Amino acid sequence: MAVEIAVADALRQSFVIEGGHRLSGRIKAAGNKNAALPVLAACLLTDEPVELANVPRIRDVETMLALLRSLGAEAEWTGPNEVRVHAASVVTSELDEALCREIRASILLAGPLLARLRSASVPPPGGDVIGRRRIDTHMHAFAALGAEIEAGRRYELRAPRLRGARVFLDEASVTATENAIMAAVLAEGETVIGNAACEPHVQDLCRFLCSLGAEIEGVGSNVLRIRGVERLRGGSHRIRPEHIEVASFIGLAAVTGSEITIEDAAPDDLVAILPTFHKLGVQVEIEGTSVRVPADQELVIRDDLGGQIPKIEDGAWPAFPSDLTSIAVVVASQAKGTVLIFEKMFENRLFFVDKLVGMGARIIICDPHRVVVSGPAKLYGERLESPDIRAGMALLIASLCAEGLSTIGNVVQIDRGYERIDERLRALGARIERVDG
Repeated sequence: MAVEIAVADALRQSFVIEGGHRLSGRIKAAGNKNAALPVLAACLLTDEPVELANVPRIRDVETMLALLRSLGAEAEWTGPNEVRVHAASVVTSELDEALCREIRASILLAGPLLARLRSASVPPPGGDVIGRRRIDTHMHAFAALGAEIEAGRRYELRAPRLRGARVFLDEASVTATENAIMAAVLAEGETVIGNAACEPHVQDLCRFLCSLGAEIEGVGSNVLRIRGVERLRGGSHRIRPEHIEVASFIGLAAVTGSEITIEDAAPDDLVAILPTFHKLGVQVEIEGTSVRVPADQELVIRDDLGGQIPKIEDGAWPAFPSDLTSIAVVVASQAKGTVLIFEKMFENRLFFVDKLVGMGARIIICDPHRVVVSGPAKLYGERLESPDIRAGMALLIASLCAEGLSTIGNVVQIDRGYERIDERLRALGARIERVDG
């Protein structure tokens, strides 16, 4: 109930932004949202306490904690970004439908519940509306491990015994990979997962499980070999920094001409990201675990050989992440030249682009998956709505480099993925206020 009230309150909040000002300073990357959510779900796999550090204090994490409590686990904040979970008793395998509507990651509880209670009753997950987000891959993996599945208004899963198997995922889905891993770590025998997703957050989940006693080989590759164990112990784990947030701040610094240093950035997780920013003319400097974006960069899109128009396209890791496509569109709008941006993974991801066009961006929408961006274009403040987490952040970045005032409504979407973003940006000099209504 508390989560539902908080969401209702946030739905009435807006950001008011005065753009066109330079920022400066240092900002620390928050913990990885897409690592924290499966790690929290995986805490159900042990009846011993687990201590987690660097957990982002965002709305999606609050919802996951509420889901864990609804199942009977103790789950509480012990510090600003520290969480303790103790699932000594899990009293039900039926997930709360209202809470599940709030986040896509609710589906991640299916694997741990199957492993722990041998059953799970899971309503369709909610979250961002960025296109069809099928869960067939999850169900196929569970079936391969021995689960019986009934699909209706809810997904009813039963598995008297989970047995290791060869599982080939029909798509390299991050959450399906994570669910398969969590179900397999307590299954009898060996499981081999082929076409596994290998994003940094999937790797973080694997390292966490191994710290509790799981046996997983091939971490960081698309083939995982898991030998089931009888039980997992408790322990502690620090969530990796959020590479999507780091990249968001890089884009923000570039389009506002600001010098910003992002601390605790885990530069190794930017290996698939920095080449795309370089294509848009963005240069960064790596200083240990920090990333510095120099001020006053002239953003010039790098043509392909022969002067051909370049293309930016997303894909499964280690390709450019889909979560950053929206940010790339905004950066491209402020760079000299023309680029085709091809969103392959979600047919609704680019539906926010009309809002950028309304601000003055020079963008041709070819179809739901492709846009041609020609820049630089002067942007002007507008009244906007945040349709999803990443598009919301993209519109926030656009507003900060636009001339005049912008108002962004439905900021609950941005709050789902970015911790106290208004406070942290104000510390850099941004003129942004959170208002009711």
